Amino acid sequence: MNVQLFIPCFVDQLFPETAFNMVKVLEKLGCNVQYNTDQTCCGQPAFNAGYQDECRAVATKFVKDFRTYDYIVAPSGSCTGFVRNYYSELFDNSAVHNDVKLLKKNLYEFTEFLTEVLHVTDIGATLNGVGTYHDACGALRECKIKEGPRKLLAGVKGLELREMNDCEVCCGFGGTFAVKFEPISIGMGEQKVVNAVESGADFLISTDLSCLMHLDGYIRKHGNNIRIMHIADVLASGW
Repeated sequence: MNVQLFIPCFVDQLFPETAFNMVKVLEKLGCNVQYNTDQTCCGQPAFNAGYQDECRAVATKFVKDFRTYDYIVAPSGSCTGFVRNYYSELFDNSAVHNDVKLLKKNLYEFTEFLTEVLHVTDIGATLNGVGTYHDACGALRECKIKEGPRKLLAGVKGLELREMNDCEVCCGFGGTFAVKFEPISIGMGEQKVVNAVESGADFLISTDLSCLMHLDGYIRKHGNNIRIMHIADVLASGW
């Protein structure tokens, strides 16, 4: 099975090890993984800031870069959800309309691809400790991903999964929201970290590094004894 990687900007620049771990898992499961080095951003930051024309220019390149019949897999529910739910609006009645339909059909968030396409829940990973899962807004609300990540984590040897209070509540990042509304964003992040710590977890796990990056800033500043982990990093552990 051929798989094209879509690596979001912040993963490429700040958390490249997660991308490598995603490749490690996909190759273990027999996928032929390919990476188009011409790829850039999906356009979400510009769109969320109200710059639709600028977003459309970036998104047009994205559509061109991922004009393929292969599966496209990304370690981000946020970027995946944006392409799925807003590209049709950006390119309505345009020359690339059919390309957008194909792109939306082939694009999957990482855990979604594992559970719904490959039908795998046990990767053979091992991670000793207690984990709690944060439902990132992009994955939960834009992609309707809920049970898949939990099934994958349940298959990790040595990991006890505990639900924290308000696991579906936003962490407060929201891209530019964290800059424009900093006090609100920090307050939401604080509550998320408090809930995670109170669950007794050693690891705060999610599908989206944008959320985890935001929460890790609070954790580091306040010295909380909990570690963030993208689910790809969890699934690549111990083998």
